[in-house]
Amino acid sequence: MNISSIIASELSLSEKGVSAALRLMDEGATIPFIARYRKEATGSLDDVALFNISQRAKALDELAKRKETVLSTIQEAGKLTPALQEAIDKCVSMTELEDIYLPYKPKRRTRATVAREHGLEPLAAMLMAGNVADPQRAARQYVKGDISDTAMALAGASDIIAEWVSESTAARTRLRSLYDRTATISSSVTKGNEAETQYRDYHDYSGSLRSCPSHRYLALRRAEQEGIIKVAIGVDNDEAVTRLQRIFLRNGGSSATAPIVSAAVVDGFKRLLKPSMENEAAAEAKQRSDKEAISVFADNLRQLLMGAPLGHKRVMGIDPGFRTGCKVVCLDAQGALLHHTVIYPTAPRNDIEGAQKTLKQLATKYKIEAIAIGNGTASRETERVVKAIRWDSPVDVHVVNEAGASVYSASEIARREFPSEDVTVRGAVSIGRRLLDPMAELVKIDPKSIGVGQYQHDVDQSQLKTSLDHTVESCVNSVGINLNTASAELLAYVAGIGPKLAQAIVDYRTANGPFANRRDLLNVPRLGSKAFTQAAGFLRLPNAKNPLDNTAVHPERYPIVEKMARDAGLSVAGFIADEKARCAVDLQRYVAGDLGLPTLNDIMEELARPGRDPRGEAKTIEFDDTIHDITDLREGMLLPGIVNNITAFGAFVDLGIHHSGLVHLSQLSDRYISHPGEAVKLGQHVRAKVIAIDLQRNRISLTLKGVPQ
Repeated sequence: MNISSIIASELSLSEKGVSAALRLMDEGATIPFIARYRKEATGSLDDVALFNISQRAKALDELAKRKETVLSTIQEAGKLTPALQEAIDKCVSMTELEDIYLPYKPKRRTRATVAREHGLEPLAAMLMAGNVADPQRAARQYVKGDISDTAMALAGASDIIAEWVSESTAARTRLRSLYDRTATISSSVTKGNEAETQYRDYHDYSGSLRSCPSHRYLALRRAEQEGIIKVAIGVDNDEAVTRLQRIFLRNGGSSATAPIVSAAVVDGFKRLLKPSMENEAAAEAKQRSDKEAISVFADNLRQLLMGAPLGHKRVMGIDPGFRTGCKVVCLDAQGALLHHTVIYPTAPRNDIEGAQKTLKQLATKYKIEAIAIGNGTASRETERVVKAIRWDSPVDVHVVNEAGASVYSASEIARREFPSEDVTVRGAVSIGRRLLDPMAELVKIDPKSIGVGQYQHDVDQSQLKTSLDHTVESCVNSVGINLNTASAELLAYVAGIGPKLAQAIVDYRTANGPFANRRDLLNVPRLGSKAFTQAAGFLRLPNAKNPLDNTAVHPERYPIVEKMARDAGLSVAGFIADEKARCAVDLQRYVAGDLGLPTLNDIMEELARPGRDPRGEAKTIEFDDTIHDITDLREGMLLPGIVNNITAFGAFVDLGIHHSGLVHLSQLSDRYISHPGEAVKLGQHVRAKVIAIDLQRNRISLTLKGVPQ
């Protein structure tokens, strides 16, 4: 197979660019490095295209390995022909390969196997060919041994024909097309679950399988796994049989053998092909749904990771609670724990005065500049208590997403960071640090535990992990990491580093003090030139002597920047500071070898904003103080909220109460949109109107249409 050609055709990309990308990956280059620093080679393929290329290349590699197994098995059976070899060599999908392999695949003992053992295959071939004038007469010569009469002989031959029908590539292809276009999916509630409400919408459901949204298909399957409903997939059986008969009936079905062959086709469909096609259609729908859902999860994770950091400020983190109180921690500007305690401002103690006094004293003592309150249980009640305090100096109050904080608090990373503190303290620290820098804290948690969407436990876990890990890597490298402050967990996602080298960097930094320049990385044990080349451009040193060390300019391109500066009669620092001098540069003069305009333009853009953080600034939100619970809501209310989850069918908005409201896709915008991400982003502050309230199921329906933002 010409892998580059296949991938380029499937993904509508340049074959030259795909070939270059695959070559660089084979040489050990990472996707972030190729996307940023090898644009000339790939034709400026971005990290999304490169990720898709790498995944398809892996799939084709698996296909090649499977072909070897298939060819070996067929050859050992003595049935490999040049035509069969060519057909297998040309396969570009696993489905196509398995269709070809099916007749030769070792199988369990079947009715057709038994018939062959009785010598009935020649009879089946004659019947199938349609050139037998009298089937009963033809069958008599096979009445011997265990075959007691012609009826038994014809039945055995029919079993063989039915198996041929089920193993026919043409039959499977034609039926696959029918299932793809017309299959329906339906569900019915199981006995005893008629009063169940969570999956009430699916107690009696029917619709097109092809157009079934990802979230709906996954919900149907989850409900079936929980025993609430039964799910069925099917097509018009008569239409399916008609399509098959057109393939297998000779002479328009007018031969003497036609009734026998027709009956065998029906049997082959109902007994063998139909279950196989239904399973395949279900698997295909699951793969499609997984792909769509994982794409949404990855988008949500990207937006969480790219949430605006507060920056280096002294923060108080509060993990709200009722009975056990609110755990409070005070952190310095680097996120180090200074103090922790517990307050009880909510039920059952309701010690509001004591809690406010404690918080005010701590804020003064530790010079707190901002407070992060987790958005879980008792969040709104705690927020009201905190905002009622009259601070001695300004303190911003933020409500942050605490999903995964409990996972972090019980992790080995948390135990290593805070060996003498309990899980409640660690959780509060995580909440506080998320305000300082969401990415730096969230990378310590398995992406699946951050709460990136619905049904994340129902999709293919291997594909989910691959996609989410790629998303984290992409985000980390797009932002750039401070080499002298980053944790080992954060450094591990930098291109070319990984967990072991990350820990080696931290150990070296601890033993030898801060890195003075990027080249010092080469002094880290086991960190060679290859890893340095991949990682250096994504690491930042804000106070380095060479200002380029705090930019995304790769060290391999320092000489070109130095030449530009000399040509302008300036130092590198002076050149970076002089916008007029930079704008006067004719980039075409510096194009040479593998250095082209794409990289030169990237360099100039970076010099214009050295060390910038693309994530923006953290903002606070004021929820409606009159709304405390879903029972306080009324249709028509306009409420402030934060988008806290995005799915394929809409966006969920945190209104400051326990239950989030749903803005369906159709209610997100006055214009047509095909995906919620076209209208809103995770963490976006919005104003929403309440249009429906379902107290029985705790569901809130919202709209953004016609609501000024």
